[in-house]
Amino acid sequence: MKSTLLLVGSLLAAPTFAADALPEIQSVWAQCQYQSPEKQKERCLEQLSQRADAASAKEAFRTDLLIWSAIVKSTWAGAKGGLGALSLVKDAKRRLEIAIEQDPKALDGSAYTSLGSLYYQVPGWPVGFGDDDKAEALLKQALAINPTGIDPNYFYADFLLDQGHKAEAKRYFEKALAAPPRPGRELADQGRHGEIKAKLATL
Repeated sequence: MKSTLLLVGSLLAAPTFAADALPEIQSVWAQCQYQSPEKQKERCLEQLSQRADAASAKEAFRTDLLIWSAIVKSTWAGAKGGLGALSLVKDAKRRLEIAIEQDPKALDGSAYTSLGSLYYQVPGWPVGFGDDDKAEALLKQALAINPTGIDPNYFYADFLLDQGHKAEAKRYFEKALAAPPRPGRELADQGRHGEIKAKLATL
């Protein structure tokens, strides 16, 4: 664990990412999300969000970086919690909407997955913008683009579970568990598998 924290710290302390920032952002995100102690997770994600935003701004034409700046920001919001996180999820929502306008199929439709997950996890009006109907439509669009992917199946299953549809949720959780591995995303896949198994255990 100590070596992991040192690695995260060194990556976050570096002034710039490598020529292609995306793999590093994804790697550090997985470390923040799945390996950081709870007390340090929010700070880890906050620092990464600042750097992901900068990388996206530097290459504004890259939809993949824009999507990941939103993913990091929404994950940071989840770690932060409370009303103070609403401004973060609203910013993430705006970035994902722009990403869909630019290239809806970027990263196998990940913007639809991430935006759909926000719509069912964020409170509804008047506090937030949550909307279960929009969430379902967006998550189904993500599945249409990437039907075997781990994330679209996981988040659609989680949405179904949130709606009380346990049998259907179980089917999609199992599809997510059987999804093809993502090269270079081994830690993220391992962490997601743990989340899936924990959800299946409740069913």
